[in-house]
Amino acid sequence: MGLFGILVGLGLLIFLSYRGWSILLVAPLAALTAALAAGEPLLAHWTETFMGGAAKFLAQFFPLFLLGAVFGKVMEDSGSVEAIANFMMAKLGTGRAVLAVVVAGAVVTYGGVSLFVALFVLAPMATSLFKLADIPRRLMPAAIALGTMTFTMSALPGTPALQNAIPMPFFGTTPFAAPGLGIIAAAIMLSFGLWWLNRAETGARRVGEGYGKDQTVDVPAKEQAARERATIASEFDPAEIAHGSHAETSPSALVALLPLVVVILVNLAMSLLVLPQVDTSYLADQRWGATSLSAVAGVWAVVTALAAAIVTAIALNYRRLPSLQASLDAGANASVLPALSVASLVGFGTVVAALPAFALVRHWVLSIEGGPLVSLAVATNVLAALTGSASGGLTIALDALGDTYLRLAAELGIDPALLHRVAVMSAGTLDSLPHNGAVVTLLAVCGVTHRDSYVDILVVAIVGALLALAVVIALGSIFGSF
Repeated sequence: MGLFGILVGLGLLIFLSYRGWSILLVAPLAALTAALAAGEPLLAHWTETFMGGAAKFLAQFFPLFLLGAVFGKVMEDSGSVEAIANFMMAKLGTGRAVLAVVVAGAVVTYGGVSLFVALFVLAPMATSLFKLADIPRRLMPAAIALGTMTFTMSALPGTPALQNAIPMPFFGTTPFAAPGLGIIAAAIMLSFGLWWLNRAETGARRVGEGYGKDQTVDVPAKEQAARERATIASEFDPAEIAHGSHAETSPSALVALLPLVVVILVNLAMSLLVLPQVDTSYLADQRWGATSLSAVAGVWAVVTALAAAIVTAIALNYRRLPSLQASLDAGANASVLPALSVASLVGFGTVVAALPAFALVRHWVLSIEGGPLVSLAVATNVLAALTGSASGGLTIALDALGDTYLRLAAELGIDPALLHRVAVMSAGTLDSLPHNGAVVTLLAVCGVTHRDSYVDILVVAIVGALLALAVVIALGSIFGSF
């Protein structure tokens, strides 16, 4: 009966959230349904187990939500994201329109700009390029997805994406975990995705298919149901895109790129040079949660990098920002709903993991053939797919099984950095199924439908990511982490 309750609770979570219900309501309802079927105390699970898991997630990661959203909004309102997109468009031109869109998306997201901010800026750029190059409009979402939702989010070492930060407290790793494997994975995703898009473009030209007609599609970020789905797909609430005050002129490409460079360099310096040299023995004191540097260093590195980038962006664009307070407020507000939404998903997972019947699930996952790397990949993929959230699925998996995988890694001589990279890449694969909020929003801002464009998104964002994941697991199993 307990296992049946878990399945019913999960089904309720999936059904209601995809119908547009707020995850803030759905997650505790689904968790209590599972607890009721197991004959467990409901109020204790809600106020202690559920809220304990959600609060722990917020305590660890809300600074990343906050600073990531503020940085994205400052970059957007200062015109910096638009300047980078225009620079790529000018340098690569209509002859390489697909590559220009992919590279522009990769630069801004690897530099720390929130996914939804990037989508709303890149879509007009892609529209202009694809129309001039007479490339089918239906390929635009896949090109944007390849640059923003694949290798820069899960593979490239040092990416400030939330998914790359989540495993750090569990495994004691840094944002640069398994850098060699990450670079190989990124190269596979990028080359495979470009091969597919170029193949599709060539095929379209062969049959005389051009850009087609512009269509008017309502952006679902304005609709509450779509907004609820979108807020578990990124750390930025798309409803805040229209708030703040946008610059009348854009900065130069150099000025626009400098804050992104600051994110990467400060993150690298904090992770590999500064924090390892700092005396943090005081963290063992109960006053600081009896923690250790390995548990907090990764998050500290990323938040420091984002804070430095925000200061840099403001200093370089101060006269260009019409209302700094409005931009900062909009960014801060944009972080709240996504943080609480993902925390609610984590709370649901915490309740499920605390139920006696979860022992059966744990046994099934750990018994998957192929070893810990394969079972970790399967578990994370499944949870990311079911929740429609890479960060939510990853946190649920690691909350429930992270300690077990770390113990197995120690027994089998597996570097925790390899676990980190496999977990992050696994979260960024099946989360891009059709119901994902980022996918729904991307299709709408490009003015196309699932029927028009989803197959190409599936190939570049899921097939390519799964291929790269398989290569990383194979290389990691043979050579270890590097």
